[in-house]
Amino acid sequence: MSAATRFTHAIVRAPARSVTDGLRAVDAGSPDADRLAADHASYVAALREAGATVVVLPALEDFPDSVFVEDAALCLPQGAVAMRPGAPSRLGEAAAMVPTLRDLYTRVEAVGEGHVEGGDILVTDREILVGLSARTDAAGVAALRAIVEPWGHSVRVLETPPEVLHFKTDCGLLDGETILATARLAATGCFDGYRLIEVVPGEEPCANCVRVNDVVLFPAGFPRTADRLREAGYALAELPNAQAALIDGGMSCLSLRFTPS
Repeated sequence: MSAATRFTHAIVRAPARSVTDGLRAVDAGSPDADRLAADHASYVAALREAGATVVVLPALEDFPDSVFVEDAALCLPQGAVAMRPGAPSRLGEAAAMVPTLRDLYTRVEAVGEGHVEGGDILVTDREILVGLSARTDAAGVAALRAIVEPWGHSVRVLETPPEVLHFKTDCGLLDGETILATARLAATGCFDGYRLIEVVPGEEPCANCVRVNDVVLFPAGFPRTADRLREAGYALAELPNAQAALIDGGMSCLSLRFTPS
């Protein structure tokens, strides 16, 4: 199994009641806090069924978007890095994550300048891909690179299409060499050298999926792409995500997945 999809642990954070005030690129309405909490419980159960030991952190009412823990940190086998989110209202989320990271890792670093969010970072077996976006800038990537390259990781910087919030909004890692991506992201050529499976047109929101050990956590409601993945040999756990999607959340956003050394 690919090291980039093999995880022993995951960190999640319970959604706050204030999640109804979460940021969104397009206002399609506010999520229902109770339904989102139920969906989150299903997600946690799927992580555990996939074989991960899950640390569930308490809700942070002062941070409506804090359920999306992936933006707050990057977890690698060699250590963890606290991010520096590009949305001012989210800066405190990374600081709140640091004590938990220190409980789990002997090495914890932090991005100290610029901005970078985990939703713009895709870790594969061969490199770390970082997409510049409205939330991740060159200074933040340079600070991240200075931390992770001495750990043996190669960082490649890419341009996220301007209409896409986060790089991983439009892609997800299926195994060490295979990426699910939208046609608009694949057309940039950023995945040259990888095996690509394209999302069926009209089902673009399902591109943000996440492989956890033997299972791909996949948002429910995108049957044609789900069939395409099953035909390619992947096992899926289809999970409700409509509420999180209202505030730009996807499958990868809801957890930090890692195997500490």
